[in-house]
Amino acid sequence: MTLDRRGRNRRTALLACLVIVGMLGLTAASVPLYRLFCQVSGFGGTPRIDANASAPTAAQTVIVQFNADVAPGMPWLFRPAQRSMTVPLGEQTLAFYEAVNRSDHPVVGHAVFNVTPFKVGPYFVRLQCFCFDEQTLQAGQRAEMPVSFYVDPAMMTDGETSEVGQITLSYTFYIDREATAKLRAGGSTS
Repeated sequence: MTLDRRGRNRRTALLACLVIVGMLGLTAASVPLYRLFCQVSGFGGTPRIDANASAPTAAQTVIVQFNADVAPGMPWLFRPAQRSMTVPLGEQTLAFYEAVNRSDHPVVGHAVFNVTPFKVGPYFVRLQCFCFDEQTLQAGQRAEMPVSFYVDPAMMTDGETSEVGQITLSYTFYIDREATAKLRAGGSTS
């Protein structure tokens, strides 16, 4: 083999390795990037996250219903503190969920949420939420879990959502088996 040919083979091998490393990097980043895309765009009923609350700008209201579920294997009782609220558009609102760990050991959980109808997801803005972080409840512990949100008044100027008068905010809690096992073994979840 000539020296020139070996150099081309090395360049080709290096390029192939870079492509593989790049693809692995994109694979590792795909879940956080997709989550960010959903939060920014409201895709699939994912509510937006906003650090700045809007001031109330509309006299119109919408009914927000609250739903709570736990995944199979999650030993928590989880329910909304209120079934529904009439919320002025644009007004920051605070709602609560309650959770009780019914097991005899600490359990770490995380909540997944959605908003229905899906088309109003971009207009449902969460400011603070228990779902942003893992939650740890000790055996028998009860906790109130707040969610601060507002419904963007722009919803009423969108031809696709202007007729919506009722929104459902739904959470499902899942057990984080790895973090729970680590906690039970005496480790930290952080």
